[in-house]
Amino acid sequence: MSNAIEIPFETTLLVRDTCLCLHVQRAARALARRFDEALRPLGLTNGQFSLMMSLNRPEPAPMGPVATLLAIDQTTLTAALKPLERRGWVNIVPNPRDRRARLLTLTPSGKAMLAAAVPIWKATHAVLEERLPDGNGDRLRSDLAALL
Repeated sequence: MSNAIEIPFETTLLVRDTCLCLHVQRAARALARRFDEALRPLGLTNGQFSLMMSLNRPEPAPMGPVATLLAIDQTTLTAALKPLERRGWVNIVPNPRDRRARLLTLTPSGKAMLAAAVPIWKATHAVLEERLPDGNGDRLRSDLAALL
């Protein structure tokens, strides 16, 4: 390994200080921990809250659009749905138009859990938005959307 390429430590510092991916990942992890802590008394994670909220719609949701909204693949969505289905919060049924496809709905107890979680989410979200320079997240949401 005497021919190993050395990357200057300055490059490490440059990445640490400027990498958008690193900064977004760090912020995402911190936000996830904050929401996980807040939702823990209900037995929910922030990911489960987001998934259940994505199912809060007037018509049953096909898996594809839910996976797209959450930026996950359908295999990951299927795995994420299993504990919610076991707890009786989500129903997964065959799509009558295509028996290979599935439709997702919140059960009445899932809706009740989501209703209990929303005030916690609102309070946690408000505290986080207050910490932003302009007191709201519109600019941050806009900047992140531009990266999509």
